[in-house]
Amino acid sequence: MAYAVFAHYRCAADDADTVRDALLKMREHTRQEPANLAYEVHAEADAPGGFVLYEVYEDRAGFDAHSAAEHFQEWIVGVVRPLLTERTVTFADVL
Repeated sequence: MAYAVFAHYRCAADDADTVRDALLKMREHTRQEPANLAYEVHAEADAPGGFVLYEVYEDRAGFDAHSAAEHFQEWIVGVVRPLLTERTVTFADVL
């Protein structure tokens, strides 16, 4: 069963370009992962510094491999998370 992730990130407007660039680099790497089925990055239209990620993996193990990947540690853990003022993540089984 496919496994989906909905992530809502918020950062200060001054940090938005840095977060955006890191998320786009993540998209490049993540789309090459064997278990990744989709990875979309959205900027909230009316909220500078607001981002929404939609990700789909073949299964939970695929997401776990994604979270352990070097590029995840570099871009999400190392760059994005320290700049966030708010972070909400929802996990879901695709029906």
